[in-house]
Amino acid sequence: MNKIGEVVKQARAAFNSGRTRPLQFRIQQLEALRRMIKERGPDIAGALAADLHKNEWTSYYEEMVYVLEELEHMIKKLPEWAADEPVEKTPQTQQDESYIHSEPLGVVLIIGAWNYPFNLIIQPMVGAIAAGNAVVLKPSELSENMASLLATIIPQYLDKDLYPVISGGVPETTQLLKERFDHILYTGSTAVGKIVMSAAAKHLTPVTLELGGKSPCYVDKDCNLDMACRRIAWGKFMNSGQTCVAPDYILCDPSIQNQIVEKLKKSLKEFYGEDAKKSRDYGRIINAQHFQRVMGLIKGQKVAHGGTGEEASRYIAPTILMDVDPQSPVMQEEIFGPVMPIVCVHSLEEAIQFINQHEKPLALYVFSSNDKVIKKMIAETSSGGVTANDVIVHITTHSLPFGGVGHSGMGAYHGKKSFETFSHRRSCLVRSLQNDEAHKARYPPSPAKMPWH
Repeated sequence: MNKIGEVVKQARAAFNSGRTRPLQFRIQQLEALRRMIKERGPDIAGALAADLHKNEWTSYYEEMVYVLEELEHMIKKLPEWAADEPVEKTPQTQQDESYIHSEPLGVVLIIGAWNYPFNLIIQPMVGAIAAGNAVVLKPSELSENMASLLATIIPQYLDKDLYPVISGGVPETTQLLKERFDHILYTGSTAVGKIVMSAAAKHLTPVTLELGGKSPCYVDKDCNLDMACRRIAWGKFMNSGQTCVAPDYILCDPSIQNQIVEKLKKSLKEFYGEDAKKSRDYGRIINAQHFQRVMGLIKGQKVAHGGTGEEASRYIAPTILMDVDPQSPVMQEEIFGPVMPIVCVHSLEEAIQFINQHEKPLALYVFSSNDKVIKKMIAETSSGGVTANDVIVHITTHSLPFGGVGHSGMGAYHGKKSFETFSHRRSCLVRSLQNDEAHKARYPPSPAKMPWH
C-alpha cells in the first residue's frame, strides 16, 4: 500500500520538474495517446468484449471515437485556450496589462467507472494532460480486463512518472484518497461520490463528480412515436442499459402507453432480432451482483416484454414494464440495466411535478412536436443536461459541457470545459513603476473632509 504514496510522490516530483509546462510537451503526450488508441484499438475492443460483451463496432463507436474526437479538438485548440486572455480595462487600469493566465493545477486523480471503462477514464485525462497536469489514473476493478490493459499499455506510450495507473479495488482506492491531490474527478454512484468528496475535503481538494440518478423521458402525445421509440430503445438498451445518461423511465399519457410498448418492441426486434441473447450487438451485465439486483427490480411488476435472464452468462432480456407504481422498488433507484418502466401521467404539468419531486437527474429527455412543450419542460425542471427528441447525444458534443447538478454531480468536462476544469484561471495585473500621479489619492494622509457626490 505504501507503494501508492510513492507513486503519487513521484508524479508530484515529475510535475514540479516543470516538464508539463511547455505546450509542445503536452501536445506530444496527446499525440502519443492518439497513437495508442489507433495502434491498440483491437486490444481495447478485446478487453471491452471480455468485460461487457461489446463487439468491435460498439467498442469503437461507444468508447473510442469520442476520445479520438476530443484529442483532435484539444490538439487543434490548445494554443488558443492556453494563451493569456486579456480582460476589459477600467478607468483605473488604462495603463496596466490585465489578463487571465491559465496554469495547471498540479497532480490530478481520475477515478474511472466500469460501464464505459475506456471512455470515462481516458476522455477526462485528455483535458487534464492538455491543461499541463500530472494525472494519476484509477480504473474500476469491476471491468478487470480493461483495468489490466490500461495498466499495461499507458506506460508504453505516455510519460511513466507523470501518468501512472493504479490497479486494485476498494482498499487501494481508499489508500489513494488519503493522498493529497489538486483535483479529483470521479465517475460513479452518488454513495461513493460522497466518500470521495469527504476524503477530498480533508485536503481542501476540489472535485468534479459525475454521478447518476434516474433520468426521466417524457413522451408527449403530439409526437412521432415511431421515431421517438426507436431513439429511446437505442439509448436505453445500448450496453445492456448500463449507461449513466440512459433514459431510466418513460412518463406518458395512459392513452399512448400501449402504442409505446408496441413500438419499443418493434425497435428491439429490428436492433437485436427475435432473441437478443444471440445478437452480437446486445451487451451483458457486468457481474453476478448487478445481475441479481436488476432481476430483483423486475419482480412483481407487470412485464410487457422480456423479464427473463440467464445468470451464467449475465444476460438480461430487454424488458419493458407497464403501469408501474411510482412507489415500487424499480422507481426508487437508478436501474442501470435493460429494464424500461412506464409510469402514466395525465398532463405535462403532472410530468413536471413528478420529475421535480425527485432528485435532480444527470439527463432529462422530452419528445414532442410542440416547441412550447419542450421549452416548458426545460424552463420548469432541472437536470445536468437535456436532449429533446433524441437521447444521450448532448454528451457527445464537445461544445456542450457534460456534468450533473445536485445529487447527479457537480462540475463538468468535455471540450474546452475539460481544459478549464483542470486549470487555475489566474487573475494577473501588471503595472508600471514609472508614474504614481494617478494613484496619489490612495496614500495617507487622507483629506479631513469627505467630498460626497
